[in-house]
Amino acid sequence: MQKWYGSSGVCINENGQLLMVLQGKPEEVKSWSVPSGGQEKDETFEECCVREIKEETGYVAEIVDEIKVKKGIYDEINISFEVHYFLVKIVGGERKIQDPDNLIYDIAWKNIDELKELSLSFPEDRDFLIDCIKSNYSHNFY
Repeated sequence: MQKWYGSSGVCINENGQLLMVLQGKPEEVKSWSVPSGGQEKDETFEECCVREIKEETGYVAEIVDEIKVKKGIYDEINISFEVHYFLVKIVGGERKIQDPDNLIYDIAWKNIDELKELSLSFPEDRDFLIDCIKSNYSHNFY
């Protein structure tokens, strides 16, 4: 079984909105996700998170805290995965799609009500992401 390691960035702005990207392969129906991607050789999970946010959104992020590690197995494709979720804040850059994989179609800030209705790449993350907004919006992590 192959192992896949990656990172995801959870960024909440001063309006209580979550930074998300619309993504998918050209032949797929597009869905929303927090910026995320696979870890490269000799890269820490933190470095992976910061790089993926920069590639997918144009923003420069800084790690605030690690908030979750999600592990699982996709039996149908014989892959196990481990994704590290980090709370991040934007410290620079500007909104710009520059994804080398050409899988990103839009960048947007989504509020809780929108998050409840969106088609998510990982629907199992919906409640976790809503909880992140609720618990971190009041902490000024932006």
